[in-house]
Amino acid sequence: MNSKNGLEAAIFAGGCFWCMEAAFDKVDGIFSVECGYTGGYLKNPTYEQVCYGHSGHYEAVKVLFNPKKISYEKLLEIFWTNIDPTDKEGQFCDTGNQYKTAIFYTNKEQKTAAEKSKRKVEQSGVFNKPVTTLILPAQQFYKAEKHHQKYYKKCPQDYAIYRNLSGRASFSKNWLKLKEFFKKDTI
Repeated sequence: MNSKNGLEAAIFAGGCFWCMEAAFDKVDGIFSVECGYTGGYLKNPTYEQVCYGHSGHYEAVKVLFNPKKISYEKLLEIFWTNIDPTDKEGQFCDTGNQYKTAIFYTNKEQKTAAEKSKRKVEQSGVFNKPVTTLILPAQQFYKAEKHHQKYYKKCPQDYAIYRNLSGRASFSKNWLKLKEFFKKDTI
């Protein structure tokens, strides 16, 4: 999925798309991050259809990045260090298939890198339960409604409250361990 200006797309489902957007949005080499929906069976789903589990979609982010400035492997590290890869029911306070974690690869190289990174996470020793994150072929990505884009910037207090109350913020001790693992043993 290469674009005419040398950018590549990466798609990640990590539970609440506001939180995933915030994780990727400020990283050098990333051109844009969009909240949206992927992996379902309805065309042009609405937030309500996805949120209530009526479309089969995941909440996800589409990251356009410059592979000359940031590698796909580095994007995978960002992804893994912002989710609970062992939560088979969703992410933190959000449960349901729409909040499960997945990496949607856009080409064979991304698939190989995603599989390798998942094995690394499994072997890291950070988590005491199986890694349940799926690796799936990319499907149609539908951009979420405008008010969901950059929500963490538009409503910083509400976003901070959600992030803390959801349990995502308190999970960060595991991410610090995983970040240290990635420093020692890069993907």
